[in-house]
Amino acid sequence: MTEEVLDHPAVDQTDAGARVVTFGCRLNAYESEQIRARAEADGVDAGTIVFNTCAVTGEAVRQARQAIRKARRENPQARIVVTGCAAQIDPEAFAAMGEVDLVLGNAEKAAPGALLPQPEKGRVRVNDIMSVRETAAHLADGLKDRARAYVEIQNGCDHRCTFCIIPYGRGNSRSAPAGEIVERIGRLAAEGWNEVVLTGVDLTSWGADLPGQPTLGQLVARILKLVPGLPRLRLSSIDAAEIDPDLMRVLATETRLVPYLHLSLQAGDDLILKRMKRRHLRADALKLVADVRAVRPDVAFGCDLIAGFPTETEEAFENTVRLVEEAGLAWLHVFPYSPRPGTPAARMPAVPRAVVKDRAARLRAAGAAALARHLDRQIGRVVEGLVERPGFARAPDFTEIVFEGEAAPGTLTPLRITGHDGARAIGEPV
Repeated sequence: MTEEVLDHPAVDQTDAGARVVTFGCRLNAYESEQIRARAEADGVDAGTIVFNTCAVTGEAVRQARQAIRKARRENPQARIVVTGCAAQIDPEAFAAMGEVDLVLGNAEKAAPGALLPQPEKGRVRVNDIMSVRETAAHLADGLKDRARAYVEIQNGCDHRCTFCIIPYGRGNSRSAPAGEIVERIGRLAAEGWNEVVLTGVDLTSWGADLPGQPTLGQLVARILKLVPGLPRLRLSSIDAAEIDPDLMRVLATETRLVPYLHLSLQAGDDLILKRMKRRHLRADALKLVADVRAVRPDVAFGCDLIAGFPTETEEAFENTVRLVEEAGLAWLHVFPYSPRPGTPAARMPAVPRAVVKDRAARLRAAGAAALARHLDRQIGRVVEGLVERPGFARAPDFTEIVFEGEAAPGTLTPLRITGHDGARAIGEPV
């Protein structure tokens, strides 16, 4: 699983339609927009609340269950629908909750009529996700009220990392055809979107199931060539083991592909990486960031890291901490290890929970220091910020910028970085 995870549940609602509560990754947020659009098209009213759940950690599942109970207390007459990865993996657990009226699988959640009452189909409509073969071609027109558009180009994952339950919620990897992707992005650019994000569960596996097995780099090059009016193209998250030569060439030659890569690293110790069944080692990660910087010096890196993986010693953990500075990372998304039933890692010798919590805190502190170093390097630069909301923009390299001035969300505005507060850059309009 390489897709970035949201820090907090997100809520979306039409003026008079269903309320959609999103947990988990950016892909889930994108798919919640599909759910919202489908609910509106099917005439689902405001009495329906849809929970689009995440299963990446036990805490994510706990939060979803807690939110469902709270929603029932506050909305006793509501119709509550639960879908997403947690519902796909363990539908019976959610069906057993008295608060839940309907459980939908990932393959069913945006289907025509799926959210409508259909008692004859039962309370649980979850099919075998491993049997799904259609491509991820539900290309919505962007996320409502957001500055950038997201296009899902891939879904599912063929890898079986020992800690990850997500393939059992998403199924095997399947790709949207390049022609459909380019056509949709061309339309988004024509509608005035200044940034499009390519998203998926395992983005760098895009194309492996398509005729000729095209690569992600070839797709990116094709998009930028055929959609010259698109100012910025962003990749949501990628596997460090799978950056292909075509993608490296595009990074080197095309400034419209933004200089930011979010890497699924997970650890910085070779033995732990092997026990995770990752396909890269520590040296591979360091070589990757060095190779990318050699062709794109302005690039910034974020990454996912797991603290307290089973059998992790203090020395192994320190190897991960040192990787943060050695690789010059700017952003960390830290996961305290959470055992997921049914995964090999859940059967490995566990690190005590107090140690896991302490290591996660130490890793987050290393991340805060890394971000401060990154922000120090931005002072004096003039960047083109994509305005996400009044007074807040994001640079091409993902740096958050606060500024004073009038600029509409979704527009690009030049900003000079004058300082930072440790978490965000401070800019002024140029």
